[in-house]
Amino acid sequence: MSLVEDYTEAVEKIFKDTWTTREGQKVPESKDVGLGNDAVKLDGTVLYADLDESTNLVDSYKPQFAAEIYKAYLSCAAKVIRGEGGEITSYDGDRIMAVYIGDSKNSSAAQSALKINYTVTNIINPLIKKHYPRTNYQVKQVVGIDSSQLFIARTGIRGSNDLVWVGRSANYAAKLCSFSSNYPSRLTETVYNKLNDSAKYSSNGKLMWTLDPFETMNGLRIYRSTWWRSV
Repeated sequence: MSLVEDYTEAVEKIFKDTWTTREGQKVPESKDVGLGNDAVKLDGTVLYADLDESTNLVDSYKPQFAAEIYKAYLSCAAKVIRGEGGEITSYDGDRIMAVYIGDSKNSSAAQSALKINYTVTNIINPLIKKHYPRTNYQVKQVVGIDSSQLFIARTGIRGSNDLVWVGRSANYAAKLCSFSSNYPSRLTETVYNKLNDSAKYSSNGKLMWTLDPFETMNGLRIYRSTWWRSV
């Protein structure tokens, strides 16, 4: 069989095979989903945490320094996510993806965004200044959050595969990270409308999220915040 025939047969099989889907009760791992047209449906809230201006970081600083920034940011983000009940689904260079499920998934994801902002503002950046007093570099980042039904399949080939998260929330959460880091936390109105008071208001009763007057996601309104919450 030629390579063209091999590739054609593989693609034909994907398009012809019937999908087997089931409702998920937990965030799946690769081993939970078959390599064929097998999928898990899940109502989930997706969070992306993305290091801003990472291209400038790797272009302008030594590799060791850039690696330390990556490691510090992703380590703190991962600890926050797990502390809030999120499941880390992937690391992609300078960003991390997580999924939250359950009745409080939106509030837990929003609290994660505020706490990640805390770690950057009150832990990582002060320690950069302590260990590298001659640098002006400061970590900037954006966390994006959306919620929707997810269709989770396994993609790739035997021995080299991973899960693909198909659904609006995975796409929108990632795109929110491309917005200005002047507001480090952003979420769609779908998420905002489900927040409990502890994720919406500060300890002294001030609203921590404001409507973005300029940006929408396909007509969906976006809320943004500069607040942080202590870890």
